[in-house]
Amino acid sequence: MNLKKFKRYPLTFGVTPIEHLPRLSRELQGNLEIYAKRDDCNSGLAFGGNKLRKLEYIVPDAIDSGADTLVSIGGVQSNHTRMVAATAAKIGMKCRLVQEKWVPHYDGVYDRVGNILLTRLMGADSRLVNDGFDIGIRKSYEEAIQAVKDEGGKPYGIPAGASVHKYGGLGYVGFAEEVKEQEKELGFKFDYIIVCVVTGSTHAGMIVGFADDNRADRVIGIDASATYEQTRSQVKQIVSNTAKLVELGREIKDDEIIINPDYAYPSYGVPSEETNDAIRLAAKTEGMITDPVYEGKSMQGLIDLAKKKFFPDGSKILYAHLGGAPAINGYSYYYKDG
Repeated sequence: MNLKKFKRYPLTFGVTPIEHLPRLSRELQGNLEIYAKRDDCNSGLAFGGNKLRKLEYIVPDAIDSGADTLVSIGGVQSNHTRMVAATAAKIGMKCRLVQEKWVPHYDGVYDRVGNILLTRLMGADSRLVNDGFDIGIRKSYEEAIQAVKDEGGKPYGIPAGASVHKYGGLGYVGFAEEVKEQEKELGFKFDYIIVCVVTGSTHAGMIVGFADDNRADRVIGIDASATYEQTRSQVKQIVSNTAKLVELGREIKDDEIIINPDYAYPSYGVPSEETNDAIRLAAKTEGMITDPVYEGKSMQGLIDLAKKKFFPDGSKILYAHLGGAPAINGYSYYYKDG
């Protein structure tokens, strides 16, 4: 497997820490040892998060293309568009963003706080569009790219979540390589890795990275899209593309792609009571903040799978914390009393 042949533009601090979570571990059934890899603390750029790992491999291509404007798309409280705005500010490009109404959530300040506030603060031209949720390539995104051209700019398009970009999976192949080195220092290998999946490239990159030592099926994707079939199809596409890029040397089988759809309800971006309980538990036991869109749902999945004895007794589990906490500000009504 060859990741080093690709250019990488440093946007993160480097290797992210793996933190033991003893108090959360004690709350779960099965004598489990829970650890978190803190990709939420990976950068000084606007609170960081998983999208920066991806963007490190995309920025060199954007610069080489001669672009002057990064163009991307997400929901109103998109972590991805926040990170694209931060990256544009860091490398000295303009930023044009489409923020679609992907979430049926009506908190009075939803479009003025959290991720979108930070995005605007960093100078991005952020435009609200009323279209609903879809992880695919959107008409509004294509129109934004064309609009930049019509205004005389040179756009570089980055799809939602950086996922179906040709280099979208590389960052999380790097994550897997990083974990393997950290496992040598820790003196053990993780039995399972838990990760949230929506647009797919974070999970897909991990699958390819851990397939190198035949552990792809130990990466449990917790779906938060509530469009399971579309997400699974997109993950498979990104896995196939990324495996070829890094010269994995084999096909990844369908049964190596594990996505659990049980925790995405009631819809993308809307937390269930169980999601909110999971957020509270992680916060009260470890001071670790998760969000109602992504990390709360993967935390809910971890807690419920432990309850259902999915993990053998004594398993060591790595929870991939992908960031996203700023979005919690758009959901203040749920948490006003803690």
